[in-house]
Amino acid sequence: MTDLSRFSINQMTVKQLSIPELVQGCLELGIPGVGLWREPVQSYGVEETAKLVRDAGLTVTTLCRGGFFTAIHPDERAAALDDNRRAVDEAATLGTDTLVLVSGGLPAGSKDLLGARERIADALAVLGPYAEEHGVKLAIEPLHPMYASDRCVVSTLTQALDLAERFPAHQVGVTVDTYHIWWDDNAPAQIARAGAGGRIHTFQLADWTTPLPEGVLNGRGQIGDGSIDMREWQRYVEAAGYTGAIEVELFNDALWARDGREVLAETAERFVAHTL
Repeated sequence: MTDLSRFSINQMTVKQLSIPELVQGCLELGIPGVGLWREPVQSYGVEETAKLVRDAGLTVTTLCRGGFFTAIHPDERAAALDDNRRAVDEAATLGTDTLVLVSGGLPAGSKDLLGARERIADALAVLGPYAEEHGVKLAIEPLHPMYASDRCVVSTLTQALDLAERFPAHQVGVTVDTYHIWWDDNAPAQIARAGAGGRIHTFQLADWTTPLPEGVLNGRGQIGDGSIDMREWQRYVEAAGYTGAIEVELFNDALWARDGREVLAETAERFVAHTL
């Protein structure tokens, strides 16, 4: 391995590792950044995680995840806003300036995509100023269209930017994730659009391998194993002005069944082999 200076390992890639094991593995391999997830951080303790990571000298590049804004019932919408305020608080405690948002799918029985997206905008209007007060940016992540019904009605960077651009860039931007956008001919132009507006808040890598597993959620391939040219997408984001950390975020049952330290080292090696 050579240059890992921009590499960040998303915690989900090696979710079999405890937070202390993840931190120790990063120290041993010279990995400078971690992207954390709320559930394991809450289990270990938000303050405890913040201290452990800070004492190790690691940078928390993102916190995943906020969002799920598309409910129709007022009580459910209020609960989602409360949870997202907590997510902003947690991000600030952990020392990251970026909260990744998965916006939410269609409510049960609904077929109204446009209405669901408008409810996302309504939520962002409330959360954007709150996040700004805490030094946190919101990063809307478009997910592949196969997730539109149950997980995320924002399927393209175009849709994500159409939402984000209603708000100041220091409040709301986007996540560029290769797994979700590699198929979209419009994505390179939208990356340029996002860069021009200062809205690329994080950049994530995962590969596309087939066949997809049953349920499709855990189908993200190890980088280098699939169809996506990682260097090409890195060139797009860098041409758009992005110079920040590059996270590798993988949901993959086969990787999770292996020794987590081995997967961590392999992912660092793949990062060096498949990025500029």
